[in-house]
This record gives sequence, structure tokens and C-alpha cells, in this order.
Amino acid sequence: MIFDLSKTHSIANTFIAELRDEQVQKDSMRFRKNLERLGAFFAYEISKTLTYQEVQTQTPLGIAKSTVLKSQPVLATILRAGLPMQHGLLSVFDRADCAFITAYRKTKKSGDFIIQMEHISAPDLEDKVVILADPMLATGLSMVLCAKELINRYQIRKLHIIAAIASTEGVKHVRANLPKADLWVGAIDDEMTSKSYIVPGLGDAGDLAYGIKS
Repeated sequence: MIFDLSKTHSIANTFIAELRDEQVQKDSMRFRKNLERLGAFFAYEISKTLTYQEVQTQTPLGIAKSTVLKSQPVLATILRAGLPMQHGLLSVFDRADCAFITAYRKTKKSGDFIIQMEHISAPDLEDKVVILADPMLATGLSMVLCAKELINRYQIRKLHIIAAIASTEGVKHVRANLPKADLWVGAIDDEMTSKSYIVPGLGDAGDLAYGIKS
């Protein structure tokens, strides 16, 4: 399943527009906040697919029947750019455990790159619903590499992948390699540069959120 936010009309589309705007991007705090808002938005949408149970809630005046989430998902992110989106997810799934993955593009002298994954810090993911967040889904290589590593280590019940901006190529790569995962994206752009940056995209999400890396 693919949920494309750009096909709907909601306030979340404004968050996407501001994330892309090079003038608004000069305010790194607002950039992080908009990624956080998107994380919360996707958390709400994903929550509709989860399992619930009926409970009785004591009020000051009596007993009310309520429907509550049966179990919290695990929130995973690829450092560092994914942190604001994870904060948004965590604001909704506020009792969730979290997982963190260190992965980056390692550029060769030729200009080509490989995805280098260095570390995973995660709770037990056996039979868990996992939400894996990264703002940009360009080639899809890092997302697939990280997701497959989690799948190889644990029998995950369900995997949800979220990204603010995706490329058509990245979506195809994820669908081909992770066919059982649900994909939630803010917008899908058709083009990429020779260095695999999405066009029009929004630039380097990590740099915009936390400063240019040396």
C-alpha cells in the first residue's frame, strides 16, 4: 500500500510546501518543526490501521466504554535527518519504544557511493509493528538496506515506512524489495540529479535541520 499525501488536501500539504521553500528553510527550527508535524500526521494516519480493544474507563460520574490501542508500535529512524519525524511520531505514540540506525552515503573517488550502515540500537522487535522514518527516499538504497537488516534480525509483524519526499525511482525500489511494507510519503518527485538528490525535492534534510556537515 502507498499513501501519497499530495493526492489529498489537508494542512499537512502546507508543511510540505514550507519544507521545500528555500526562504523558509533558512529557519532551521521551523524546518525541524515541519518534519515533526509530518511525523505526527503520519502517526495519526497509521494509527487507523492498528489493532484496538474496548476498555471500561472510570469517570467522576460513572463508567464509560472506550476504545484504546492494543499495543504501541516501535518507532525506528535513520540518523540524523530522521530525528524530527521520529519526535513527531513519538508525540502521538507516546509510550512507544524507539530504534535508531546509523547509515550514510560513503562516496568513492569516482563520485559513486555505497550505503554504509554502522550501528543499530533497537529493542526486541519480535512480532512488533515497526514504523521506519527518513525524510528523503531518493534511490531507496538506504531505506531498503536498513529495513532488511531489521527484518533479518526479527520476525516483524508489520513494517510501515514514511518519508517526507520520495523519488519515483525510490518508491519503485522499495516496492520491489519490501513488497509487504506500507509506504507513506508526503510527495513523489520524478527526477533525481546525477548525485541522486531528488528534484525538485528540498535539498539535504539533515543539513537543513542540524547544520552543514564537514
